[in-house]
Amino acid sequence: MQVSHTPAAVSAVFDDPNLIAYAGLVPVLRLAERCGLSRLVAEKVKLTGARNGAGAAADAKVTSIVAGMAAGADSIEDLGGLRHGAMPTAFAGIRAPSTLGTFLRAFTHGHGLQLHAVHRTFLGELAAHTPLLPGSGEKAFIDVDSTHKRVYGRTEQGAEYGRFKGIRTLHPLLATICTPSSRPVIATVRMRRGKAADSRGAPKFVSEALATAREAGCTGTRILRADSQFYNAGVIAACHRAGAHFSITTGMNPSIKRTVHSIPNDAWQHISYPTALPDPETGELIPDAEVAEISEYTAFASRTPVTARLIVRRVRDLAKPAVVGEQGELFPVWRYHPFFTDQPAPTLQAEREHRHHAVVEQVIADTEAGALAHLPSGHFHANAAWLTLWAMTYNLLRAAGALTSPFHAKATTATLRSHLVQVPARIARSARRITLHLPHNWPWQQAWTHLFNTVHDPPAPA
Repeated sequence: MQVSHTPAAVSAVFDDPNLIAYAGLVPVLRLAERCGLSRLVAEKVKLTGARNGAGAAADAKVTSIVAGMAAGADSIEDLGGLRHGAMPTAFAGIRAPSTLGTFLRAFTHGHGLQLHAVHRTFLGELAAHTPLLPGSGEKAFIDVDSTHKRVYGRTEQGAEYGRFKGIRTLHPLLATICTPSSRPVIATVRMRRGKAADSRGAPKFVSEALATAREAGCTGTRILRADSQFYNAGVIAACHRAGAHFSITTGMNPSIKRTVHSIPNDAWQHISYPTALPDPETGELIPDAEVAEISEYTAFASRTPVTARLIVRRVRDLAKPAVVGEQGELFPVWRYHPFFTDQPAPTLQAEREHRHHAVVEQVIADTEAGALAHLPSGHFHANAAWLTLWAMTYNLLRAAGALTSPFHAKATTATLRSHLVQVPARIARSARRITLHLPHNWPWQQAWTHLFNTVHDPPAPA
């Protein structure tokens, strides 16, 4: 492929007022309107006491930020990309980046809770209007994990040297919801200081995530899955109060180690995974393992005893090869991975479903390709609001993908942006109507048209 004309025959002029770069925002924001995003913000987010009018028109400012994030903005300055060409013709109420930055810096902890309430209700509306969580009435998984986001400014509030030596971070906590046939969506998020322990505030966070899952239509079996950092009595009590099951990695503390070593050799069952799992220590892929179960194990015996199943997976320890002599291998060396659960599935099914907890890493990886690639402000609560707005945008794109096609229902948000949102168009106006003229032979024309027609059709009667 090469340029078709000589340099002297090519010129460029930024002078067409009828072009837009993000025609896909039209159906995406129409979906947000149908699910009541502006209305929810107007009802719930009240930035009282904010100076310089920062709290005015919160609904227009939130939708401007969500639209910018959906188009690929990962900083406040990038939100200025919404103000080009014919965007003011296609959309009303677009705010300038400086205005949006002032709005975010006006947030306090209480305002952040108001925004969380919007996120929670908005997810429920998205799930009601789109096939976002198919099968949620039968079974749903709520996965909890944390991540660290590096920051570079020396004055960033809350940024500290934590898990990564020499790197200053903030420490977001997130919970996702998925079903056996869906990609995860975000139930709730929290911004924490860089040194915050993974489990800090986990019981309350888990309670909110489980309640959000129910509001999103997860009325069947709900199973909370988490790593060993969340193995504590408070998290399990939160699951019991919410009527949910738990499946939590335990690690190898002395009590569990004694229990695991008491398992008879004939109790182990062979298991093969549909996709090979990476070994957490060596990184090598593990297609097979052996699994055994202790049907009644009592955890936290000295404080608040909880009796449930202890399921253990063991794999050959490739980092410590077995002793070999003239007579061959003397004994195998195993690595054990136990988890504590009260879910009712058979042993091997429970093991497979627990290991599927790694699906939350898809969402964490998605942060690097979206608005959470950077935390844009030196103000802690502004970054916390940015995190919540990113979660709302993520769910909105997932819902748009679910409406578009089976492929886009499982695609990453980076793919959704490139296929559906970042579509150039020329706007033509006639008789109080506008027509979007999109590129001929756009590879995803059929999918885009299906999304556009679906969200512009009259809503089905309740």
